Amino acid sequence: MRGTIISTHTHSVIIAITLAAALLRPGGPALAGENGSHPQGETMESQRMQTGRELLERLSPGAEAALHAALDDIAPDMVEMVVAFGYGDVHSRPGLATADRQVATIAALAALGNAEPQLAFHIDAGLTAGLSPREVVETLYVTTVFAGFPAGLNALAVARRVFDARGVRPEPAAPSEGDRRTRGLKALSATSSASGQAVLDALGDIAPEMGAFILDFSYGDVISRPGLSARRKEIAMVAAAAARGAMRPQLKVHAHAGLLVGLTRTELTELAMQIAGYAGFPASLNALAALREVYAEADAAR
Repeated sequence: MRGTIISTHTHSVIIAITLAAALLRPGGPALAGENGSHPQGETMESQRMQTGRELLERLSPGAEAALHAALDDIAPDMVEMVVAFGYGDVHSRPGLATADRQVATIAALAALGNAEPQLAFHIDAGLTAGLSPREVVETLYVTTVFAGFPAGLNALAVARRVFDARGVRPEPAAPSEGDRRTRGLKALSATSSASGQAVLDALGDIAPEMGAFILDFSYGDVISRPGLSARRKEIAMVAAAAARGAMRPQLKVHAHAGLLVGLTRTELTELAMQIAGYAGFPASLNALAALREVYAEADAAR
């Protein structure tokens, strides 16, 4: 079934997996075959390519072949950039588990709203990496809070196509307990504490109803839902905020929340680095700058 998804989108399913990150690092080693004077560099490049190839093949058999079919007649070097950099350099790093990387990527692509073929690829890869269909759907619910209902609805339509191709469906969601205000207060206290309350308080003089929307809908209806672990919800929210690139305050709130629910600084930093492949290096650099502030604030609060 997985091959159906790839072949259906031959020209675009995988091309942009790490398109924005396909720039060679300044001063980095020469590409294999770039010239004949750097045999050590060529060895390093061949190792990067092999690592990336093996990981990509585990996530989606045949993906590299689809890349070659789509790009060899116009930009064959892009294949090596995607495989060696995207997977050999980034996705293979040990600081964030493969399934968690897919949660981040699904959330980022859904939040961007302009990369449906790549979203389909990573939903499929996420299932291969061990995510359940329910976890995928819950990731998209959380992303809807940050990207809006059109982005969420479009992403769910993509998920439906992937699930149909695989012959799977999400298991029924467990019912939520209590009223939405109580659930919202509990979720806010557990994840955002004073920083989240400060957002609500800041709206009191201009749009107190918006504070109620945040508390009742964002936290009471969505963030409090079962089906996705608290840490993966925060991975999705940080990734969505980072990818959109204009949500620094919200990114910081949820990075703090991530630390509270068990994410490590290494995991958050890896998440921000990975965003470069999907939303571009500026978005990644801005997310890293925000995380630097979060870590300093956390240290000061000890």
